[in-house]
Amino acid sequence: MMPSVTATLRFDNRRLRTLLIALATLLALGLVLTGSALLGEQATRPDFQARLLPPGIDHWFGTDTLGRDLFSRTIEGLSLSLWVGLLAAGLGTLVALVLAVISTLGRPFDAAVGLLVDMILGLPHLVLLILIAFALGGGTQAVIVAVALTHWPRLTRLLRAELLQIINADYVRLSYHFGKSHGFVLFHHVLPHLMPQCLVGFLLLFPHAILHEAALTFLGFGLTPGQPAIGVLLAESLRYLSAGHWWLGVFPGLGLLLTVLIFDRLGASMQALFTPREAQT
Repeated sequence: MMPSVTATLRFDNRRLRTLLIALATLLALGLVLTGSALLGEQATRPDFQARLLPPGIDHWFGTDTLGRDLFSRTIEGLSLSLWVGLLAAGLGTLVALVLAVISTLGRPFDAAVGLLVDMILGLPHLVLLILIAFALGGGTQAVIVAVALTHWPRLTRLLRAELLQIINADYVRLSYHFGKSHGFVLFHHVLPHLMPQCLVGFLLLFPHAILHEAALTFLGFGLTPGQPAIGVLLAESLRYLSAGHWWLGVFPGLGLLLTVLIFDRLGASMQALFTPREAQT
């Protein structure tokens, strides 16, 4: 009895910790989005008399070369990154789920999906991102599509492996034995079982999508320079860091780092919670 009680307590502690991390993440997300809505005008309003001011009471993160408040621009950039990451991770998860389901239609389909996954994983990731974004003309939509089309292979592979276990389960075989169609089994047995894995996959893709959006924008293939994106702020700061204006790069970089770490931690906690072996250790 003692091992089972201990395992139950560990699982409850992990579930409570995951809930607290989720609440903290939602709070941070709400603060960023609310701050973006309230401070949006300050992010683009120049003040040439307040150019390159260091952090202080009036400007918490200092100002940039045009006198714009860097705190407002960082919040606006994080809000933009969150929306781009949300859409890109969602589309990437949907692509992975569709391809995983297609792989269950037969051996030819499974072989085709496996070949496509191996082919995409074999290509240089950042180069593929740049090529897709460049081919689509750049901009917000191009970044979303580029990130979504390059972040599904590993999740597809995991969902395929999970699907193989489900299809070979006794209750699925009994459903087929009782005359249930493939569509019935898919919507009543397979997809409900895959939803937790899709949620975890989405949360793990989210920080990668944010980072790659910032990388594309930093390299000049993503969002336009007129948008206060984190990649734009970091690219602009390079010309002034050597002159001692350290705040131009430090605060946007820290904001991006903290956002990525929060969502990565949430995804890892959710993965441990939904994985039976991890949950009992």
